[in-house]
This record gives sequence, C-alpha cells and structure tokens, in this order.
Amino acid sequence: MSSHSHQNMHSRWSTAGLLITLGIIYGDIGTSPLYVMKSIIGEHNISAELILGGLSCIFWTLTLQTTLKYVIIVLNADNHGEGGIFSLYSLVKRTKIQWLIVPAIIGGSLLLAEGIITPPISVSSAVEGLLIFKPDIPTIPIVIGILFFLFTIQQFGAKIVTKFFSPVMLTWFSMLGILGILQITNNFEVLKAINPYYAFKLLTSDASGHGFFILGAVFLCTTGAESLYSDMGHCGRKNIRISWIFVKAMLLLNYFGQGAFLMQHDGQSLASLNANNPNPFYLIMADWFQPIGIVVATLAAIIASQALISGSFTLINEAMRLNFWPKVKINYPTDVKGQLYIPSINWLLFVGCVGIILYFKESKYMEHAYGLSIILGMMMTTTLLNFYLIMKRVKWYFIAPLIALYTTIEVSFLWANITKFMDGGYVTIVIAIFLICVMSTWYLAKKISKNYTKIVKIDDYKKVLAELSVDLSIPKYATHLVYMTNSNRSDEIEEKVMYSILQKRPKRADIYWFIHVSILSEPYKKEYRVTEIVKDDIYRVDFYLGFREATKINLMFKEVIKDMMKKGEVDITSRYESLSKNHIIGDFKFVLSEKFLSNDSDVTFFEKIVMNAYFIMKKFSLSEEKGFGLDSSSVKVEQFPLVLHAPEKIEMKRIEAH
Repeated sequence: MSSHSHQNMHSRWSTAGLLITLGIIYGDIGTSPLYVMKSIIGEHNISAELILGGLSCIFWTLTLQTTLKYVIIVLNADNHGEGGIFSLYSLVKRTKIQWLIVPAIIGGSLLLAEGIITPPISVSSAVEGLLIFKPDIPTIPIVIGILFFLFTIQQFGAKIVTKFFSPVMLTWFSMLGILGILQITNNFEVLKAINPYYAFKLLTSDASGHGFFILGAVFLCTTGAESLYSDMGHCGRKNIRISWIFVKAMLLLNYFGQGAFLMQHDGQSLASLNANNPNPFYLIMADWFQPIGIVVATLAAIIASQALISGSFTLINEAMRLNFWPKVKINYPTDVKGQLYIPSINWLLFVGCVGIILYFKESKYMEHAYGLSIILGMMMTTTLLNFYLIMKRVKWYFIAPLIALYTTIEVSFLWANITKFMDGGYVTIVIAIFLICVMSTWYLAKKISKNYTKIVKIDDYKKVLAELSVDLSIPKYATHLVYMTNSNRSDEIEEKVMYSILQKRPKRADIYWFIHVSILSEPYKKEYRVTEIVKDDIYRVDFYLGFREATKINLMFKEVIKDMMKKGEVDITSRYESLSKNHIIGDFKFVLSEKFLSNDSDVTFFEKIVMNAYFIMKKFSLSEEKGFGLDSSSVKVEQFPLVLHAPEKIEMKRIEAH
C-alpha cells in the first residue's frame, strides 16, 4: 500500500468505517464500566465525596489520558498508517539513539502481558452477573469454556466473527448510554463531578480511606488506550477520532449513571445492596433487563478479548521482523491484509489466561494484577513519543509542558498502582519480565553473532567461482546454487559462504545466487533489486520487505526469476546437454547455515549466558528454511561454528627428531 493511499485512509471516514472501528478498536476500553466503579468503592461505604471524586477522576483521566494523549496526539505518530509501540520505535529508530530499544522492548512485553490479563478480567466480570440469579453457580468453568472457544476459532481468522462485532458493540455502547441516562435523570447532582475540584479534593483527603491511592482503581477506565493506538492501521485515524466522540459520551453516561444510583445509597456498602454480586454495573439495570444485560456484556467482553488476541499476533509478528522474537510459524487464515494467526502464541496466551483465572478465581482480585503493567507500558510510549516529537521538530515550548504533564499523570498512576504489587500486581510484572528476557536475549544474541561474522569482498572470489562453474573434474552440485546472506552490501559476502562453496566440499553450479532480505521500518512494502556480479555466473538479489510482510522467499524468488527471464537477463535452462536440448529448467538448491557456539570461543560470562540461552530458544523456534518459506526438499542446512573472540595464536616450537 503506498503512503498516498495510507494518507487517504487516515483522512477519510465513512459510516461503514465508523462501525468497523466500533467493532475492532474499543473492546478493551469499552468493557471498563463492568469493573471500574466496583473497584473504586471496594469494601468502603458509599459517600458523596467518594462518588463525585471518583467520577471526576474518571472524567479527567478519559479526557487527558485517552482523548488528548492517545486520540489527538499519539495517533499522529503513524508509521505509513500503522500504529503501536513497535511502529513508533521503527520511526524513532532513525534518530540513531541506541537506548530507545529499551522502552520499545519493555513496552511490547507489557502489552503482551496485558493480552493475558484482559480476557480473564473482562469475561469474568460479565459472567459473574449470573450470580445475581444463582449465587452458587460455578463461574470459573464457564469463563474457561468461553475463552477456549474464543482461542479455538482464531485459526479460522477473525473475518467471520468480525461481521458480528460492529452490531454487538453498537448495541453495547448504546445500552451503556441509555442505562446511564435513566439513572442521571433521577439525580442531576452527579454532573457536578465534571468540576476537577472534586477529583483534587478526593485525592488530597484521607477521610474516605482512599485518598491518592484511589487512582489505582480509576486507572482501569483508560486501560484500552494503548491497544487503541496499536489497532490504528485497521481503521484509519479519522474513523477512530470521530467514533471516539460517541464512545466517550456513552462511557461517561454509564459511569455517571452508576454514580447517580450509588449516591442514593449514601452510607451503605456494595455488599449490602446485593450480597450475591455487588456490582453497580448490574445494579443500575431493571430486574427484567438483567439477563439481557449479562448476555450483551459477555458478548462485549468476548470482543474485547478478541481484539487483544489479534493485537498480540500483530505484535509478535513485528517483534520477529525487528529481531526481538524467535521465528515462529505464522498462518494467514484469510485474505484480509494484516490478519494472521500464530498457533504457538495463541495457545501460550490461552494457558496464561487459564492460569490467571485459576489463580485469582474472581474478577475483583484480577483488578490488582491489571493496572500496573499497563501504566508502565504507557510510560514507555510517552518516552518514545518525546523523541518522535523532537524528530518532527515540534517546538520545545510545546513538547516540554506536554511531556511534563504526562510524566506527572503517569508517575501518579504508577505510584497508586504500586500498592497493588503484593496483591497480585506482581503476576503481570513476572510475565512481562519473562517476555523482556526473551526479547532482549534474542536481540543481543543476533547482535553478538553479527559482530563476529567475518565478511569478505566478492571481487576476490569472482575468478575462482567462474572457473569452478566450468570445472568438469568436479561433479555438479546443482544448476542453480542459492545462498541466503546477512551482508548488507552487494559487493560483500560472509566468509562462511565462500568456505561452503570452495572448501567444505567444492560445490560446482552453473549459476550462484546470493539472496539478502532487508526488513524496512515501514509496514507494507515488497521491492527487490538484482545485482549482476558476473554475467551468467553470479547474481545477488536484495529483497526489501515491510515489517508486516510475510517472508515467502521461495515464491518471491520465483517471481524474480520469471521477471529476469522475460527481460532476457538470465537463462535458467539446465546446462546438461540432454536437458538443455529439451528446454528443461535447471534445479535450484538452497544452502542455509546454522551456527553453533564453537569451543574455541573465548567468551565473557555475559556473552556465554546470552548465547547459550539463544541456542536453547533456537531449538524451539522455526527452522531457517521454514522461516524463509523455502521448500525443504531443495534445502541443504550446513552447520558452522560461531567463534567469538578467537583465542590468541598458540606459539609452538618444533624440535627435530634425533
């Protein structure tokens, strides 16, 4: 997709586009009314100060954090139409500031950790509505059953399901707004909460037993903002901005409606209003409507989970292209651009979700694990955003107050959420630390490996390759011999490639091909360049692929060959006399190299840990041939020792025999 068409997608909006946006983008943030007010009140008694202060905090959080930061400012930081922390990192990478990789890896890991906690908390909060009717109903098997169904259908692609998303989410948001309006009309006093004074008063007072730390519960109202940015490429900026006006209005009406209802029960606790399920979200519904409300809430929670699962697939795909994650199998279940399915990640997420459900059991305990990872992720985005604004030459007097404002807001949220660490916040942090270790190890190992790969000039080998090609004393290895190379320059090649051709076992071929794949900082691009090194003997093909494109080298290389034949640049007919007469195409043989850590390596303790962990992970990752999409019948994998810090030459003295 060209940058011009991306521009059009972001500047255009349509009714269909707005509906699709409702269905895809707002699942996470849209299901927050299921648990935010319940979390704010907790075990405390209801008071006007607590309700007005809590609502004021929600109103200003959604205004400053979600609307101003994400919908207005961050959505401008698109990488050829795509959003998300890795897209943002790909943009700021151009500043050549090395350490920016740290917030990118931390942010990406925290977003994945969010993908493990959001489905359980959303679906559990919805299903627990059934306790109103049957207090002893076991909700855990129901929640696990719903999630198992959701993760199972991923392999068929979200195309079938997404058709139902938009109408369900439109119904859900309309229901939120109507339920809120019905309650607000009974108590207009609740609208005073728009005044930030009430938020300030609550945060600086300990009279309610909450004070500043209520922000830990308030923060749950903005949890979907990060994934809203990640999904920008699916819907377009303008569709998100316009639909957010409706979504924000409906969310606020529902929060204020819950507040209006609760203010009529001053001095009481939530448990005294309904012992079975003390959730104000369900308490504001008429008795006859509650079963309908539970069904719609459960469907909305499923959609929220679906959005995060799809987002996790996209995130891992980008991480692989940026060398942050081991190669894993990717399926493309539909022809929808950007839609993919990663089996290993799908079932890893499912196991994580089941673990969360079995560990916490109820949604009220999951809330503790929720906010901490998300606020840390938002802080990583703010860090990268700062450098993006500098890169865009935005005036310092605009950047400074903006970054100061969000640093203050986010540090406050972090401080309030740290109190949840021992209550369960550590769970998502432990998951995120594990993911950070995987990403960092893979990236560092690739870097170490690259630093110790010896590169040679192709010019030094042109003559010998041309002679080898016609040396009949050596049996022919293949008509076309293809090597994958990591060398960025077209006049250079790894020494191990030449060693493989000339020394390991001399490999005579009619034509030698060197293929290099460059992953670009933009998401969608498929370009290639052919360099003729020696006519009819040595060629190099460079593929330039966007970081969201599938690496199908087999198919792409065939297209390149077809194009070159059409232009008369190469003759791929077999040079065996009998086959040549009958115009039979020659065989293609790919040679890939797999490294192992040489015993001759004189490595530091740190390098040893990184490289050993890398080789363990490599055993579980996709093989090189599958990673490049090659046909395994025409692939030869050779083992090469990776020598780090080659030991010094050993000085030896020969003594003559007597």
